[in-house]
Amino acid sequence: MCGIIGILGDHQAAPIMVDALRRLEYRGYDSAGIATVQDGVLDRRRAVGKLVNLADLLVEQPLRGRAGIGHTRWATHGGPSVANAHPHRAGRVAVVHNGIIENFRELRATLDGPWESETDTETIVRLCESYLDQGMPPKEAAFTTVDRLEGAYALCFLFEGEDDLLIAARAGSPLAIGHGAGEMFVGSDAIALGPLTDRLTYLEEGDRAVVTRSGVEIFDAQGGQVQREMRRVRVDAARIEKAGHKHFMAKEIHEQPQTLKDVLDAYLDDGRIAPPATFDWTGIDRLTIVACGTAHIAATVAKYWFEKIARLPVECDIASEFRYRDPVIAPGTAVMVISQSGETADTLAALRHAQGQARTLAVVNVAESSIAREAEVAFPILAGVEIGVASTKAFVNQLAVLLMLAVRAGLDRGAATAGTEAEWVAKLTALPGLVSQALAVEDRCEALAHRLAEATDILFLGRGPMYPLAHEGALKLKEISYIHAEAYASGELKHGPIALVDRTLPVVVLAPTDALFDKTVSNMQEVMAREGQVLLVTDAEGARRASHGVWEMLVMPTVDPVLAPILYAVPAQLLAYHTAVHKGTDVDQPRNLAKSVTVE
Repeated sequence: MCGIIGILGDHQAAPIMVDALRRLEYRGYDSAGIATVQDGVLDRRRAVGKLVNLADLLVEQPLRGRAGIGHTRWATHGGPSVANAHPHRAGRVAVVHNGIIENFRELRATLDGPWESETDTETIVRLCESYLDQGMPPKEAAFTTVDRLEGAYALCFLFEGEDDLLIAARAGSPLAIGHGAGEMFVGSDAIALGPLTDRLTYLEEGDRAVVTRSGVEIFDAQGGQVQREMRRVRVDAARIEKAGHKHFMAKEIHEQPQTLKDVLDAYLDDGRIAPPATFDWTGIDRLTIVACGTAHIAATVAKYWFEKIARLPVECDIASEFRYRDPVIAPGTAVMVISQSGETADTLAALRHAQGQARTLAVVNVAESSIAREAEVAFPILAGVEIGVASTKAFVNQLAVLLMLAVRAGLDRGAATAGTEAEWVAKLTALPGLVSQALAVEDRCEALAHRLAEATDILFLGRGPMYPLAHEGALKLKEISYIHAEAYASGELKHGPIALVDRTLPVVVLAPTDALFDKTVSNMQEVMAREGQVLLVTDAEGARRASHGVWEMLVMPTVDPVLAPILYAVPAQLLAYHTAVHKGTDVDQPRNLAKSVTVE
């Protein structure tokens, strides 16, 4: 969610930190700031809004120093304001923080005011400063402060008079230490540190780190010194540039044929489905899939696949609800979590709740993430860096991996055969080409977006696995165009939502010619009988059979109905994207949203 950068370098830190924070813009933020130490003096600059506002401020009021911390904030406690922006400072200490301190009110009651901000983070610096006042050295003051915190946090402390010291700590929120040549770095993810170093050490839960230019000492939550693995993590610079597109979202939509091919190459081997990680499905009687947002929609599509192909009962749950309802996890259950970032706080908590009660699997995009490390088995989706807040290529690759896992489960359980495996491999192999063909509807989507942008409400309908895809279409539209959109199973229309239908309501109907096509068309006719404006998304056969009376139509390549959710994600994305562009919203960084949700 929030972005963190810390530098102990050989060069002026401020411009390097602003550049690093720019690479973290995709995470979502509403204010930004940096602090540095120069000749022992601690100072900071903060600004509300886009990073350009901070950059302008630094031109007017430069900050010098080769040691510093920086932050992009997504508001939790207190709205966007300079007073609430990070770094927070109290006397000789400044801190940047990602997460939520749950006991900050209790801690505040033990400290003197007045308070400058509405944030929980100010409590951290006030507490640390109080320990400095008691004569504690910086390391002891920071560690003692961290000992009293309850909740989730990634922290980086900077101290006046200390131009060769950063203290870092994590619990629940990710944090990495970067190793350079006579320089050291702290960052919330590899993208922030990519141009600075490819040698990273990821802090584990409860770790604290003492960082100097000569290296890092890491201590666990009990205070014992520990060794953590240093890994080489290369960030493909081409993946974090727009490559001629107006927005990252547009680029990532168009990358989907290639990213699909990448993941298929990793999972398919000589006509067989052979995932890069192994899991034995033979002893599994039930699968529970837990995720948030778009990943949860991928889970609900996968429910159809696992039950149809593997004959495995599946329950899907929203991660933020899962552990709080004290779910019954029966023997023989596997719990699968899905997260693009691998750091989604609710999903990580659900994984930890399931551990010891069930076999655990993860479907993730970031191989070094907390979820990938903590799950029993992690399956990578290999989508590459996704910058746009609204997930596109990660969603499609999640679906591809989930379908291949469903087939693999069917083979292990005897519900599928080698012959059906070969058929699935052939269908999957054709997918990148079909997605490339689907992108050809973009000009038509752009034209239709002018009408959609005028609507205040839009309805999405689908049946079977197209029902969750209707939810994805509605979610994408809400996320980036701010138009209210809802999704319903087509058969539910007459049980309430049809009351919304009139001549002003666009209704997007996702209807490949599958076994439910005729029933979907009947529901669509009910909409048109009430003057609803139907946008039919179908294939050539569906267009031949059901085009009469519709407002507009998008024709997709013909595909096996089981694979249709993957293919039909493309027009759903393009309609949302061009509607948002037409409305002039911030497509890549929509208001109030963050890419990686690392707080509950």
